[in-house]
Amino acid sequence: MVNHGRDKKDAKPQQQRRGKKNQKVGNDDDPDDAAATMRDVELPDDYSIFGGSASSNGGFDDADAYADGDLFDDGDGAGDDPDGGDDGDPDRVEDAAASRASKLADALSLASTISSSIFSFVPNRNNLLVEKERRSAKREGGLRTIFKAVTTCATGPEGRVVLEDHWGSVWEACSYSAMGKGNARPSEQYAACRVIEACSVVLGGDRDDVVEAANGPLRKVVNATGRATQVRVAALRCLSMVHFICGTDCLEEGEDCSSVMDLCENLGGERYRGDKTPSVLRATALDCWSLLSSTLHDAHVAAGDDSDGSIELGRGLRLLPLLAICLDSSDAALRRSAGEAVSLIHECRLRMGLDEEVADNTTERKFRRGSWDGSEWEVLMDEVKQRVAELSVESSHHMSKQAKKQQRATFRDFMHTIVEDEFPDEVVNWRGGKLTINSWKEIIQLNFIRHCLQGGFQAQLMTNETLHAIFGATINASGTSRSQIEKRMFLSKTSEAAKAADRIMAKQRRTRTNVKNHFLTSDGEDI
Repeated sequence: MVNHGRDKKDAKPQQQRRGKKNQKVGNDDDPDDAAATMRDVELPDDYSIFGGSASSNGGFDDADAYADGDLFDDGDGAGDDPDGGDDGDPDRVEDAAASRASKLADALSLASTISSSIFSFVPNRNNLLVEKERRSAKREGGLRTIFKAVTTCATGPEGRVVLEDHWGSVWEACSYSAMGKGNARPSEQYAACRVIEACSVVLGGDRDDVVEAANGPLRKVVNATGRATQVRVAALRCLSMVHFICGTDCLEEGEDCSSVMDLCENLGGERYRGDKTPSVLRATALDCWSLLSSTLHDAHVAAGDDSDGSIELGRGLRLLPLLAICLDSSDAALRRSAGEAVSLIHECRLRMGLDEEVADNTTERKFRRGSWDGSEWEVLMDEVKQRVAELSVESSHHMSKQAKKQQRATFRDFMHTIVEDEFPDEVVNWRGGKLTINSWKEIIQLNFIRHCLQGGFQAQLMTNETLHAIFGATINASGTSRSQIEKRMFLSKTSEAAKAADRIMAKQRRTRTNVKNHFLTSDGEDI
């Protein structure tokens, strides 16, 4: 029997349709079959834990209330304020603390529900992928709820105890979601990494068990080049924060902080594991390297230039050539991360000179050990200084006005340290305390923790003992707090104090304008 050409043409589309159908439906025996196709979906570069669809909390009790902030309100209009607007009343302080602990426990109990939904199967083959998408959205909503509860409600020793009681179920849910189990979407994987990162800040130091548990899964996510870039970024930040907060010097080689720094140095290059490294991942790798370098002695970062090799070469010096290349990158975030890392290295170099005891004055101490003059890195650092100075005044038409303004402000701070040998000075104020920072090490640590905690940064900075130990912050008595009426009267944008400050600023701007235009007048009465 001879087949006609029409039959052959008809058979091919049917075969293609069957192939597409099988690809869409997947295999019932493997619930993770379609995960590979979903991992390739990229998230925006500015994606955050609060990004995406917030309405995907369905299926979890109280999830909508957490998204609206109702469960974080103590009933006194204070919102996320850890003191609850108590005006110094001890009873209200205790009630607010008990309320936060109860809300935290309710949110963390969702972790067991997330874990059970990961391993569930859908009997209907035709709707398999749709149902998996829906389940992933539900798990993502639960992780968002846990993140907000941990950052805003896990305050003080009581919050840490509650988190420790639920840590097993939280870790199980987050680890499986971060690894992409249960056909997890990239947004769910990202949320899982952020939850682990926030939990490490609350759990505190001397928790090698947390580091050992997180090392393997997070490294696999970072090394998986097929994953979404923002998922790898979140996993790398989480891995670095876990080592920074929870790790000690007792871990074995390959599992310690040094191995994570090696990973960051490799990811900071243009290519990693045969593929081109995305710019946002390179920038994050340099940020994580700077964070972990802040825990090292200055000599381990910036020492080692003797011709006889008697001094071991610091990690920062080995990274300098790469940082110089990154400063010429077209990506603004990568340039900023490289400039911050160079500022840290230069600061460590200067402090090595200031640590010298036998010297007549500061200048002599600085140039004895803390200067680049006469070292093999002198030429490279001169090029870096010139580039940083150029970026601090750059006015390229290829950048937007806002981007140029932000870059100039950022690199002016870098230039003060790298070019002018001045240490930074920053003051962070919050209700009941003040934090003065005068080194790039503390600035890098503070910015990293602020990015980790998001809206819960103020609450944790006031109540977290680990952060107090890191920054040496002192907390004043809560009796100095203001009521809600006093806040509206003195702190709102429409208060008399705000209006008076606005009038002063307007007068100063008018005076500056008149001074600039003074040459147009002959009598000078406009000043």
